[in-house]
Amino acid sequence: MAAPAAFAQDPGPDPVVPRTSATTLDAVTVTARKREETLQDVPVAVTAFTAETIDKLNIKDIGDLDAQVPNLTIYAARGSTSTVTAYIRGVGQADPLWGVDPGVGIYLDDVYIARPQGALLDVFDVERIEVLRGPQGTLYGKNTIGGAIKYISRGLPTQTTGFGSITVGNYNQLDAKAAIGGAIGGEDSGLRGRVAVASMNRDGFGTNLRNGQEVSDKEINALRMQLGAYSHEDFDVQFAFDWIDDQSGVRGAKMLAPNTNPLVPVTGGAPMDSRYDIRSGMPNVNDTEMKGISATVNWRPNDDWALKYVVAKRESDTETNIDFDTLPERIADVKAFYSDQQLSHELQANYDAGGRGRGVVGLYAFNGDAGGQVLNNFFDLSFGDTQGYVNTKSVALYGDWTFDLTDRLKLDVGARYTDEDKHAVAYNIGYTDDSFSVPNGVVAANFDKTVNFKNVSPKVSLDFQLTPDIMVYGLASRGFKSGGYNIRANTTAVPRSGEPFDDESVDSFEIGTKMGLLDQRLFLNLAAFHNVYEDIQLSVFTALPGGGFFGDFTNAGKGTVTGVEAEYQFMPTPNWLLSGNLAWLDAKYDEFISGGVNIADSQYFTNAPEFSGAINLEYRTDLANGGNLSARVGYSYQSEVWPTTDLSPVIRQDGYGLINAGVIWRANDAWSFSLQGTNLADEEYRTTGYNLVSAGLGVLTGFYGPPRQYSLTARYDF
Repeated sequence: MAAPAAFAQDPGPDPVVPRTSATTLDAVTVTARKREETLQDVPVAVTAFTAETIDKLNIKDIGDLDAQVPNLTIYAARGSTSTVTAYIRGVGQADPLWGVDPGVGIYLDDVYIARPQGALLDVFDVERIEVLRGPQGTLYGKNTIGGAIKYISRGLPTQTTGFGSITVGNYNQLDAKAAIGGAIGGEDSGLRGRVAVASMNRDGFGTNLRNGQEVSDKEINALRMQLGAYSHEDFDVQFAFDWIDDQSGVRGAKMLAPNTNPLVPVTGGAPMDSRYDIRSGMPNVNDTEMKGISATVNWRPNDDWALKYVVAKRESDTETNIDFDTLPERIADVKAFYSDQQLSHELQANYDAGGRGRGVVGLYAFNGDAGGQVLNNFFDLSFGDTQGYVNTKSVALYGDWTFDLTDRLKLDVGARYTDEDKHAVAYNIGYTDDSFSVPNGVVAANFDKTVNFKNVSPKVSLDFQLTPDIMVYGLASRGFKSGGYNIRANTTAVPRSGEPFDDESVDSFEIGTKMGLLDQRLFLNLAAFHNVYEDIQLSVFTALPGGGFFGDFTNAGKGTVTGVEAEYQFMPTPNWLLSGNLAWLDAKYDEFISGGVNIADSQYFTNAPEFSGAINLEYRTDLANGGNLSARVGYSYQSEVWPTTDLSPVIRQDGYGLINAGVIWRANDAWSFSLQGTNLADEEYRTTGYNLVSAGLGVLTGFYGPPRQYSLTARYDF
């Protein structure tokens, strides 16, 4: 499927400085197929954002990409600041527990981030972000069944460059970002380095009225370091280190109805007007630390072949408090610890001899542990401990090759074979009190099991160059998300909950076109797709015999997802730029088995709005002093969405629109100033929530998107 080029102008010596005298649009170079290609020439559904575009659209973290990419839904998970929930074309996963894999893969500089904790990456010192829509199983492997998001940091320059910026805004926002890089020991030394730091801080959108502490605040520090050694132009080794420390408090949730649980009397617990204030009795701790290190070796033995090897190790730790009821009473209080580590290797070989065939082959290996402990306190009467880990060992072999059948017709074929073992250890027991020190003899689950999954994900596409400016293509591909074990299982009461759930798969069929019209002043990309979605994995609550519930995980059945996407970018004059996207999505279940009955007609896909889109209008002009000024206003819309699998009509979000605007003044090549505003109409909209009424907990809450925010940034580039 097609996507428009990022908002770039005629190429110039400094990609940061826009040249308003440009009269044509310029396509961006991407690596969506693991080789450098021009975006408009790639028969892949990918949207790319350059550093300049990211600044203009005021994208602060990858969650802000949501409205700018067709059929992308991405936001912070319930109660968290940096744990990501991502869906593309109605395919994703909202459950962050270990043992459950995401449906949209997130990559930081070619390294897969396996767990959602800490993966809602803040944007700083970035070169480009690419969003690939649709199954990416051939080149990117498992858990990219919905698509992939690639974050590419700035590279290593030969000349010293850098920047520093300060941002202030409402809610006492104070962000500081800086980076410097260049040659070490002279331009001919062969050594290059770069260091980037960021500190993002603001007060909370709400308050815990019980203790006066702020909630829904932000306190994140981040660091990236790169070091490269270059031998001529055919060999280099690059080392990278990244670190993120998120000490933001818990996110506030609004009670959508009074808590009517049958066991704990609630006093003064009526829903409040504020969508962020809470009255929680739990500690305001919601900490995540994530770090990674990698080494990349590039070797070009001759003009035809380029070899690349990437080895990376990542780990993260999270401690969080989840007060489902948001009240001082102990009704549903959960303290959770998550910990994971991963080691990955990837070896790839790119071939291009300038003839009719070119492509990439590769070998990938992954070994990761994800585990933790969840302490549940229900009504101050029932105390449960869910603990364990899941080890994943995966090996994959892949290839993707393009053949020029004629000067205008190209065939692309690819496949990936994956062999994966998942070893799960679960120990879920009960305790006598909230000290969680004296077992009460109840063992809900105690198992140590391994399951193997094998998968072949093929891809085939044809693209035809109708004219030098219009390309059409057809694509068929498959993606899969691996199965596993439900760590929350209660095998004592429901024995089948300890059995593995199956992997899920999507077979996708697309047709599309990428067009550069009106002398490259208009990019218009259209596409239509039909996805066959099988063995859909869903996280649900299941009633226990005799009362109570447990967190269950099941393969719901089958579904079909059909959609149309359009992206456009139009420069009617050198001063004006109009850009945006439109999307239509029809996602429905064909089979949903519950209690032996097919209830597909009453079910809805989550995070799959039928209509969505965005429009951005930008005006740019040169100034007499040599600087330039750009002003932008944007509007985005999405129709009704069901955020949670319980399909609560109260949590359901009706259609809504957001207004954003910004002005950037570049005084000269060094100094620039930016005034930005988001959600200027202060629209109230839910992203997700909890409905635990039927489970007997009386909980019905909603998490809301950010309120109106505005900020002023001063930046110095050198």
